[in-house]
Amino acid sequence: MRVVDSFRRSVRCHGAAPAVRTDDGRERSYAELDERSTRLAAAVEARVDDGPLASLGVNGPEMVESMVAGHKRGAPTVQLPFRAKPAELVRMCEAADVEVLLFDDAKAGTAHAMLDRGSFEAAVHAGDADVDVAGVASYEDVLADADPSLDPELPRDGDVSVFYTSGTTSLPKAVPFDGEQLWYGGIQGVMEHGIDRSDVGLLATPWYHMVSSDAWIYPHLIAGATVLIQSDFEPTDTLELVEEHEATGLLAVPTQLTALNDVQAEAGYDTESLSYVRTGGSVVGERLVERTHEHLSERLCNTYGMTEAGPNLSFARPEDQLDHPGTIGTEAHTYELRVVETAPIAEDPDPEATVDPGEQGEIVARGPGMADGYIDNPEAEAKSFFGEWLRTRDVAEVDEDGYLYIVDRVDNMFQSGGENVYPVEVEHALEGHDAVREAFVYGEDDDHWGKVVSAVVVVDEGVAVDGDDLDDYCRAETDLANFKRPRNYTVRPPSASIPRTSTGKIKRDAVIDELGG
Repeated sequence: MRVVDSFRRSVRCHGAAPAVRTDDGRERSYAELDERSTRLAAAVEARVDDGPLASLGVNGPEMVESMVAGHKRGAPTVQLPFRAKPAELVRMCEAADVEVLLFDDAKAGTAHAMLDRGSFEAAVHAGDADVDVAGVASYEDVLADADPSLDPELPRDGDVSVFYTSGTTSLPKAVPFDGEQLWYGGIQGVMEHGIDRSDVGLLATPWYHMVSSDAWIYPHLIAGATVLIQSDFEPTDTLELVEEHEATGLLAVPTQLTALNDVQAEAGYDTESLSYVRTGGSVVGERLVERTHEHLSERLCNTYGMTEAGPNLSFARPEDQLDHPGTIGTEAHTYELRVVETAPIAEDPDPEATVDPGEQGEIVARGPGMADGYIDNPEAEAKSFFGEWLRTRDVAEVDEDGYLYIVDRVDNMFQSGGENVYPVEVEHALEGHDAVREAFVYGEDDDHWGKVVSAVVVVDEGVAVDGDDLDDYCRAETDLANFKRPRNYTVRPPSASIPRTSTGKIKRDAVIDELGG
């Protein structure tokens, strides 16, 4: 089974129902989404045969149409991260052999710079703005002129989507998926949240991410539900959309949830329609869980995953997080996870060398929804994929009940006095303080210890908290070993937040550079 097969079922059964709704009032029924994606697929086929199409734009119906078109062609739609610089985007397109560039009004300037730098067979502009660039076609004209049907031999048996990793530790890597792999992720989302045709799922995260696509857009399209699209995140607008459209589900990363809770605490929008909120991408602390229960929904689902693995490797139900605070849950429906003895980056871990409950090890995973590798990056592929297993490089513990707890990335670990310190573990402890919004922990050079634990802490507005207060908290209220306690603190106001990626991961190298490291 492939995503396109389930999508066609939704078209047959719910053709007149809304598939996509946007924050600017546009709507596509399933029948309309089907027709427009078919025309786009036919237009691209006529121009470049099986050549990849790259889409660059903010959240919008045209981006969803380009996704579905890739499934109908059996040729990749390359989902470009729209916050990247033109030169980097051109390199991404070159690595994936992109031949057609589709872009919207919001990213027209970036697209123009890409067209100047790169080599594309065709370019298409979706929007109302004037585009004074030779050879760029109008999206609506392209659809109007296209064949309304496709070659019956399509789709090909090949990759249909290309995603990019977050690039927090290296340049983003291109990860291809076929329609069957993505179907496993999509149907997993349907099962996890019980999505049906009555649901309205609000997408507040960038569409191009794996989680936005395979954990949100595809599950709703598979189920015949409605995807409510916010073009660009702004917390007040998000809450207004929930209230106006009676959204039943919301996808938001932890940093977005923090902003939503702040606004909701003051404004009090009607969020009673929300059956659940789905989050992930970075550690979800107990304080964030409590605030989300208070202000948005008592059903906060926490997930863990990575681009290469599909939408999520584990899933924590709301009740799991109450009984097992800090957990990322248990393995998701279509995956097998193991916590095994860590190995050097240059060596493959042994999937049979599982650790005992309470011990730390590295998560490895396998399942039919995972990617098979990277595009044109054999060195990185050899470090991540071995046999049927995927190496996550995430250190975790598993408890007696089988619940997983992320400790940190293998790459982030440093030693202080010969002892291993994982920054995320210390950050999570600090974020348990009532006044702490977020924390960043790193190893600062020290003549005696080699490195000492140091922390940058962002606190609530108007709260007087200093390093001594935080040290007292770590001693009295956390389980941190003495060698893990920060020895140096930098306390910041909310306006000096810690830089993160669009999925909520801390840009560690950027923070260390800022600190002069």
